[in-house]
Amino acid sequence: MYRVEDKYQCSEGEMRLLQMRLEPLLRPDDFQTNINGYKVTSVYFDDLNDSFLKDTVNGIRLREKYRIRIYDNSFETIKLEVKYKRDNRVLKKTRSITKEQMQSLVDGECIEDKENSLGSPVTLFNLGIKTYGLRPKVIVEYDRKAYVYNAGNVRITLDRDIRAGDQIETFIRGGTVQYNYIDEISRVLEVKYDEFLPGFIAGILESGNMKQISCSKYRLCRERSVL
Repeated sequence: MYRVEDKYQCSEGEMRLLQMRLEPLLRPDDFQTNINGYKVTSVYFDDLNDSFLKDTVNGIRLREKYRIRIYDNSFETIKLEVKYKRDNRVLKKTRSITKEQMQSLVDGECIEDKENSLGSPVTLFNLGIKTYGLRPKVIVEYDRKAYVYNAGNVRITLDRDIRAGDQIETFIRGGTVQYNYIDEISRVLEVKYDEFLPGFIAGILESGNMKQISCSKYRLCRERSVL
């Protein structure tokens, strides 16, 4: 099912105020292990023609993103994700993979596919590699605080210090990647929910002067990256 995804550009002051208001009402998501939140690092893929980037730049209504994601620099949990976006609604297909499988995909090699179904991100990645030359393009990293609320399946994320890197092999080896920070949009609030947003949450979000935006971290980081 497609979920609503609204994005807002925030100042640090607005983000801190939101945190204070959300903290006692919503619980942290499962990836958060301390009060400071966690780091999200993703390797985004595109085809030989940079079709996904061009679709984003041109504002195509139905778009795709292919990525591999880890948390807090740990390869213990590696997520393979294919994300579809239709206007402000998103659908994400996710599977866990091993570090060896991640290396294979980065090298342009298909991995074992037990499902062999277009509902599986493994199938979609393998098809993209064989058919369209799907390859890694950029590393996108940021610091995240995330909150969830069961009614409406609400997820609110506060992302800070968005940054781009091109040292993909260094990342795979667990080395230190050098990043370029995206200064023009460094703080982004994302609000995701199924069919409705509880009124008290909507009230909290409406109380500020935040600007709703159509923001693609992938596009921002590709434009900043040397790739």
